[in-house]
Amino acid sequence: MTLHHHTHSQPALLRSGRNCSALVNASRAAVLVDGSAYFSHLETTLKRAQRSIFILGWDFDARIALRPDRGGEAESLGALLRSRVEENPDLHVYILVWSVSVLHGPSAITPNLLGADWDKHPRIHFRLDTRHPFYAAHHGKIVCIDGQLAFVGGIDLTVRRWDCSDHRVDCAERCDPDGKAYAPVHDMQMLVDGEAAATLCGMARERWHRATGESCEAAAAHCGAHDAWPEGLEPDFTDIPVGVARTIPDYDGQEEVAECAQLTLDMIATAQRAIYIEAQYLTAPLICAALQRRLRESSGPDVVIILTYESRGLMERFAMGANRDRMLRRLARADRGDRLRVFYPVTPREDGEEQIMTHAKLVITDDHVVRVGSSNLNNRSIALDTECDLAIEARTDTERAAVAGLRHRLLGEHLGVEAQEVEQAVAECGSLARAIDRLNTGGRGLRPFPALSADGPDRPLLLTALLDPARPLRLKRMLGDRAPRILSPRAG
Repeated sequence: MTLHHHTHSQPALLRSGRNCSALVNASRAAVLVDGSAYFSHLETTLKRAQRSIFILGWDFDARIALRPDRGGEAESLGALLRSRVEENPDLHVYILVWSVSVLHGPSAITPNLLGADWDKHPRIHFRLDTRHPFYAAHHGKIVCIDGQLAFVGGIDLTVRRWDCSDHRVDCAERCDPDGKAYAPVHDMQMLVDGEAAATLCGMARERWHRATGESCEAAAAHCGAHDAWPEGLEPDFTDIPVGVARTIPDYDGQEEVAECAQLTLDMIATAQRAIYIEAQYLTAPLICAALQRRLRESSGPDVVIILTYESRGLMERFAMGANRDRMLRRLARADRGDRLRVFYPVTPREDGEEQIMTHAKLVITDDHVVRVGSSNLNNRSIALDTECDLAIEARTDTERAAVAGLRHRLLGEHLGVEAQEVEQAVAECGSLARAIDRLNTGGRGLRPFPALSADGPDRPLLLTALLDPARPLRLKRMLGDRAPRILSPRAG
């Protein structure tokens, strides 16, 4: 039994102007699972760039190596970008990073504030984006190359993002530029070409101009003299429309855009057999309520959610961890058919097991729609931070098989089994949740959240509106003339 029951008769879910800004064709699209896959293909495309490289991110650290598996021969990202512009007099590099990342992100502070040797070149343009509301972040992770390729997902070009899909505890390459090892991390990025990539490159140019007031004429021309797609990378989809969904806050004359949240809600509302989610956070009451409605149905879809377990820092544990547990209790109490599963992934070690940080932002419904991007299922991704997601809606049996194949590949990674075993278990059990129950028996596996079966509060904490706001905080309205100018929304 498959999970695309009746999806071929469903009306189109992706709608420009509702849950995406544009529905544009990609000749090829591929989901790159985990940092090693993304970084290796990114390095290949960076080395072939001819006119423009755009990097938009929440954080950035030029010291990272895209190929740490090469050991001492691994080149830093900054050195790679510098060598590319020196070799090619037509190439410009544009890097736009959230301004507060120098204080909040894991990257080195001084290079992003004061510059470094690698970016002292007239065709490398590095800027910190200060045009955002107070407490908001530029959270999208986008790389565009020559108007031909675009990478969109959850992976910033910064420290502690690279990992292989086996997530071994003893992985020697998984260390930061200072040589310090870090915990396993799971994430993904989608790569598209064609009109979809050109549209995303246009968005990047607009973002650059809005943030800096500068034009990027060198990046405006489409460079179509070569096929930029990485050699050897088989696309998951070909000749398919891609929905580009955004989150943009109401700020400085820009109207609010909440396409990412609407896309997630539409996917949850229309799922028939299974909702599969991977996310770092789950704290948005809007999303929780949508999932509750589906779980209360007598014959609704299975809901399988994979989240990060441990939050970093006191504030994150309070605003994200505690509120997540409250949301999970609400979902568990709404589950009328034993269709809810919420897990965190682990990998074995000699003295037990280690948690894998889930940094992915993915939703798959049935064998029908897949969404990969930067938006979490927390409040601030609804209409405070800037975000970018890509969505693909299957139209044919081949495309539905590709959506299902991605879900089975991801679950196989988490369960330590082959994707074919997941596919077979789903077919035999007739249920995604029960298939996971059957396969979830190894040291590499998925562990249920304790909050699912624990008594306790299930309403959001009182300070959530300040710590995880869904919209910009209006300090002038709250504090009047006492609001500091630097904290005013217009000051960024």
